[in-house]
Amino acid sequence: MEACVMIFDCGATNLRVVAMAPDGSIKASHSFPNATADDPHFKEGKIWPLDDIWKKLCAVSKAVVNELNNVPIVGVSVTTFGVDGTLVDSEGNLKYPVISWQCNRTHAILKSLDKYIDLIGLYGRTGVYPYDFNTIFKLLWLKENCPKIFKDSRFLFMPSLLIKLLSGVQVNDATMLGTAMLGQLDSQEVSTYILETLGLPLNLFGSVARPGEVVGEITKEASKETGIPKGIPVCLSGHDTQFAVFGSGAGLNEPVLSSGTWEILMCRTHRYRATEQQLNLGITTEFDAEKGKYNLGVNYVASGVLEWIGNHFFHDVPKENRYQVMMDEAVGVPPGSNGVVVTPNFYNPNEDSGGAISGIKLATGRGEIYRASLEALAFRLKSALQSLEKAANFKAEKIICVGGGSKNKLWNQIKADVCGIPVQLIAHKETTVLGSALFTFTGVRYYADLNEARAAIKYEPTLVYPSSQRDLYVNLNSSN
Repeated sequence: MEACVMIFDCGATNLRVVAMAPDGSIKASHSFPNATADDPHFKEGKIWPLDDIWKKLCAVSKAVVNELNNVPIVGVSVTTFGVDGTLVDSEGNLKYPVISWQCNRTHAILKSLDKYIDLIGLYGRTGVYPYDFNTIFKLLWLKENCPKIFKDSRFLFMPSLLIKLLSGVQVNDATMLGTAMLGQLDSQEVSTYILETLGLPLNLFGSVARPGEVVGEITKEASKETGIPKGIPVCLSGHDTQFAVFGSGAGLNEPVLSSGTWEILMCRTHRYRATEQQLNLGITTEFDAEKGKYNLGVNYVASGVLEWIGNHFFHDVPKENRYQVMMDEAVGVPPGSNGVVVTPNFYNPNEDSGGAISGIKLATGRGEIYRASLEALAFRLKSALQSLEKAANFKAEKIICVGGGSKNKLWNQIKADVCGIPVQLIAHKETTVLGSALFTFTGVRYYADLNEARAAIKYEPTLVYPSSQRDLYVNLNSSN
């Protein structure tokens, strides 16, 4: 039967609605740019303007529906970035704007965490690395600055805020809880111990369900705003990273690099450890999209660094041509970038020092700076892979690379050379949407189970093997 599901994909830079067929092909897709706004209640604060986001998603949803030519829509779901959300009243009205992960107001909260709870013990329960944008720190900031809004409130994560607008239902999903530093690893449920220790309401997160569950249906009002017929089932998805990993086709202990503004190197596993050693390795452990499994990972800013390089050194090049020009100017630069070194510490919650560019000479060109950035991020990937292998006790044979960064041919080759193993690319570039779609098709019983759903996808993998330049990077690494 010809059919599709509609996936609302709310990213930090783009808002999209994608209609995807059961074989993973895209029937229609439209997008709008996304950006934070200033918080009217807090100077220099950054928020996600939910009303504007919803209006843009509705507009692109209507455009997608108009292109479907009567292809039946069998389900709808939502996926977004992690950790962000806000407190709502019983009707789902926001009691404070959605604080963005890009806002630095919670940096001081992380620094003073010990007055609330012991970090090692907290990490041992949740497995989540202490990034200052984690949900727990937003809640503590709200407790310190707006304590009265907790009365008769529920916290909804970003996907659930949009699910509420689509279906009228208030329900959180487990994958977002797994990013919050408030979930219990063993049970994959809310940690009442942590909430009680922090002095937060024990029912703060309300009902928590699993990805793929049908939680409601498109309301009459949402149908008018989105163009999606009333009564279509609405399923849970959640945190985009978990669905990118699942959508990549990865099995257990096969590392997946979701390469975008952030690079997130993760592997799916049944096992986890959340000891001080894992914390020192920079490991974060999140709930996999499938119950009972976990995603061990390491996160760091990646394409965000390259965007900064592009904006400052290639600003004369139109954005639609910029990345190709950057690659063209860097491809002839030898490994080591003629002594230029980039330190890509563009976001480090535990240090006050930032990034740096060194080794600049009068003859240095912007192509060398760009290549040095690619090399620095590849070495960061190698370090992350070594930490992941140690934490999960496996040896990687390849890295599956998905996301926008996987389109960068030069970067893919440098990654393979630096890490010394192949980088696997797949035909499907929209793995977050694909993963969400597979759970949605399964949730509405189009497919009997997730194995059947994933078996319908033709991934057509290709491998980028380490080149003859690998030895040059080995020597470069040892000299550093």
